[in-house]
Amino acid sequence: MAELMVVRHAQASFGTDNYDKLSELGHRQSAVLGAYLKDLGWVPDRLVTGTLVRQQETLASMGFTDAPETHAGFNEYDFYNLLSVRFSGDVPAPVMGDRKTHFRTLRETILEWQAGGLAGSDESWTDFETRVADALAFATDTKARRVLVISSGGAIGQLVSSNMGAPKPQMMELNLQMRNTSITRFVFSSRGMGLVEFNSLPHMTPDKYADMVTYS
Repeated sequence: MAELMVVRHAQASFGTDNYDKLSELGHRQSAVLGAYLKDLGWVPDRLVTGTLVRQQETLASMGFTDAPETHAGFNEYDFYNLLSVRFSGDVPAPVMGDRKTHFRTLRETILEWQAGGLAGSDESWTDFETRVADALAFATDTKARRVLVISSGGAIGQLVSSNMGAPKPQMMELNLQMRNTSITRFVFSSRGMGLVEFNSLPHMTPDKYADMVTYS
């Protein structure tokens, strides 16, 4: 069996004009994960990311200098576009500035999207499901034995939910649990794929890293 390790990107720049870049803490989180994998002796023979800057910066700060393969199916859904559709272009300020309001609204919005709402958004829920499935097929159509993917919370939640055959809303529950640089791991072969680890942070276990655990 081959391994597929899917890592959620490190902390991005929440609350700034450009979310799609790592914060200073995000770079440090990535370095800790990279050092952990090196010490473990887990060396990937294929590198894949989405096309987002925060994903590619995570891989680079983990210490991987080779250019990864990319697949946009590993990108996050465009929450800002979904919000714009939901609120007709006038998104309430607390949604973007207050974490509690932000994540409550995130859950409500994605559940509405999954149910077929938010017509006119740039991407339908069905389109999102399809591109994540396509990305998974891309990453596992390989002779590599250890595939490392850097992705985002929503896409990872969908990978796990789909693999479990769970109802659509379960994806959102998984999404909201996702921690930055967390590891989700599958084993795969021509016969199928199985989940063996979800949202783990073994590299953050020492007490000295306790204050580095983040969710956004």
